[in-house]
Amino acid sequence: MKILYRGPLSSCNYACHYCPFAKAKESRESLKRDKQALSRFVEWVRGQTLEPIGILFTPWGEALIRRWYQKAIIDLSLMAHVEKVAIQTNLSCRLDWLEACDKSKVALWTTFHPSQVKRARFLGQCQALDQQGIAYSVGMVGLKEHFNDIALLRRELRPEVYLWLNASQAYTQAEREYLKSIDPLFNATPHQSKGRRCQTGETVVTIDGDGDVRRCHFVKELIGNIYSGDMTLKPRLCPNQICDCHIGYVHLNDLGFYEVFGEGILERRFKTM
Repeated sequence: MKILYRGPLSSCNYACHYCPFAKAKESRESLKRDKQALSRFVEWVRGQTLEPIGILFTPWGEALIRRWYQKAIIDLSLMAHVEKVAIQTNLSCRLDWLEACDKSKVALWTTFHPSQVKRARFLGQCQALDQQGIAYSVGMVGLKEHFNDIALLRRELRPEVYLWLNASQAYTQAEREYLKSIDPLFNATPHQSKGRRCQTGETVVTIDGDGDVRRCHFVKELIGNIYSGDMTLKPRLCPNQICDCHIGYVHLNDLGFYEVFGEGILERRFKTM
């Protein structure tokens, strides 16, 4: 089973103009609730020993600057039945804590934001991950004003590191072709998903801080709660007209992304050959 976990956390240390959580701050009480929810989720995972579990944290904002997320990743990676634990991050945190993990199970879905951090600083963090043996992918938002940064980052990353790009605006044909030359999977058109088979709700679920289970982040219907033990997993067709986010459409059966990403499906990293 693959789990996308998103707790109450909704704050970030970056101020990207395209993000609703830019420089958002939370009260001490809100952070306490998030910490408690995460701890409860980790303990639930600890008890689920009957099948392998993969986990991707998809926080609203930046989580790895919070020590409780670092501890959760350490603890989860050391559980025998957890085969992967990954998280979306801007990579602004310290990285020494990763030494306490089972590094063969940890992966980072990292994003470079040129308006918030120097490219040399970000690349230094990537090099630190290389030295520690941590798997990761790197991504950017495909803003036109960042095309030069995209080209430079692609040149400076190791060739085998996947640089993915998220569409953010309308593009000319030439611009789309340029972005696809960097990211062969770049997609500027939402996928028509209604009525198509998807792994969400069957082998993939999203879980929030209260333990409520939904098939994915983009379908509101509840299919259970992990703490009441009534989660129902079965094959399902997508009820939405379109799916325009990678963490959703990557699980559409007929798009073949499981073959492309293999064991790197959670962290958006190409399958190792």
